[in-house]
Amino acid sequence: MAKQIKVGVVGCGYWGPNLIRNFRSLPDCNMKMMCDVSENRLAHLKSLYPEVEGERNYDHMLNGVGLDAVIIATSVKSHFPMARASLLAGKHTFIEKPMAASSRDCEELNDLAKKKGLVLMVGHTFLYSPAVRKIKEIVKSGDIGEIRYICARRLNLGLFQKDINVAWDLAPHDIAIILHIMDTDAITINCEGSAHVTPGVEDVTTMWLNFPGNRSAIIHNSWIDPRKIREMTIVGSKKMILYDDVSPLEKIRVYDMRVERPPHYDTFAEFHYSYHYGDVHIPYLKQEEPLKTECQHFLDSISQGTTPLTDGKQGLKLVRILEASSESLKRGGALVNLSGYENGNGWKTVDSRNRHAHINFGRRKEKNFTPGRRELRHGTCVLTGSVTPSRPTLRRAAR
Repeated sequence: MAKQIKVGVVGCGYWGPNLIRNFRSLPDCNMKMMCDVSENRLAHLKSLYPEVEGERNYDHMLNGVGLDAVIIATSVKSHFPMARASLLAGKHTFIEKPMAASSRDCEELNDLAKKKGLVLMVGHTFLYSPAVRKIKEIVKSGDIGEIRYICARRLNLGLFQKDINVAWDLAPHDIAIILHIMDTDAITINCEGSAHVTPGVEDVTTMWLNFPGNRSAIIHNSWIDPRKIREMTIVGSKKMILYDDVSPLEKIRVYDMRVERPPHYDTFAEFHYSYHYGDVHIPYLKQEEPLKTECQHFLDSISQGTTPLTDGKQGLKLVRILEASSESLKRGGALVNLSGYENGNGWKTVDSRNRHAHINFGRRKEKNFTPGRRELRHGTCVLTGSVTPSRPTLRRAAR
């Protein structure tokens, strides 16, 4: 039997206990220690897992018990300092999503892990689910044709966060799935939202990601919806997939449905769309817990010296998208170029009709401006449009 990997989990609030339970169940893991500032939480978990040591001092956990790997399941703002300390202490490190509060922090963690020769993995749990693996398999086979767009909804009542908005809390799951399915990076993003309960913290957001090849993805998130909804629709040129993670059995349905344009026509009267309605296929999915598969993958990456599916680079990509979504929110839904963050000068907004034109918001000086409208200055022109600059009108600015 291979040597067991000694693991410690820091953060025993909402998600940490699930990680402790799953790592403890794996034969090649020695679930050595759990760490939390709350004595009550530690006492409760000690009653469940008496053989696992409890600790309130994170520094002692890193340096006093000979751990091989550290699992970080704390608040987002603490991810970077705790992960950095773990890597500096020579520990393989697993961080719950999102990886950190900024892309710069993610870059530093990636550089440090590479320098130290350590495994750095991010908890994008859904990529290890049987449903998402099956969707990836179907898309890769070409069965649904070319992807046209993806629409995701992740809604529920709560759980409200104080340090991040709903996009940072719920969207990482769908962003990770979408990037995995699309198998390419997004080009631009715009995001709009509202804060109804806590001022300054959006509890409803909708973001739009644009990908190469005229493909797109829409993600809607909410903390104030009456139902728990976890749905994603993948629309292809041949077929469509509906993924419902809340469904206990039929999580995936493949619809043999599509719409086609006529190949050629001479007059408008001859132009007719063709609608195809076929069967619905429900693929078989093996029942297994995604989190357990993810935990085993982390241990395998350590023992085999391989790169995890959801490594630090994937975590960095996701945080960059979240950062850009926050910038778009601040700018009233402006389209943001995901490759436009350069030299610390901030994100660059773009004219939706010309994605290569970098445009900055100008200041409104008129007394009688229309509420909810923005002005974008580009050279000697002023672009005037709605809060979401999807259809701006162009007028010549006075010299």
